Amino acid sequence: MNLINKICAVFFTLTAALAGAQEKKAAASPAETAQGKVNGAAITINYGSPSVKGREIWGGLVPYGKIWRAGANDATTIETDKDLVIEGKTLPAGKYSIFIIPEKDEATVIFNKVAKQWGAYKYEEKEDALRVKVKPVATKEKTEKLVYKFEKNSIVLSWDNWNIPIKVK
Repeated sequence: MNLINKICAVFFTLTAALAGAQEKKAAASPAETAQGKVNGAAITINYGSPSVKGREIWGGLVPYGKIWRAGANDATTIETDKDLVIEGKTLPAGKYSIFIIPEKDEATVIFNKVAKQWGAYKYEEKEDALRVKVKPVATKEKTEKLVYKFEKNSIVLSWDNWNIPIKVK
């Protein structure tokens, strides 16, 4: 084996080893999916699930009064095969991005017609399909990793010391 072949063999071995090590490292905010049914409507939520990691979340990492992508990385999306009634307002069947503007005592949940977005950097209010106000609920126990859950007639975002319930019919 000549010197160039040996160098190439070492290079490819190291490259393969590094690629394997990177695959084993868990993503900081892994992609997650929540699926459920509400009154016969199939609903899928895709989101990045960040961890608290000792940080102040509400009013800190996620500032009050600013638009937030309701997860990490790509904007969180919701897809439904039937019209939904969210907090008393109709959201037509389809796929939407979800954004939240948190405040100390309430949050505005936004369903935006542009489903594929990175974060909230190109968010445009004129593309909103629906906005509703909800009341976050303080919790005694902290939820380390952001999660979306389907509960009786609600979708609930749980993270840190808040649950953000969204009534769905």
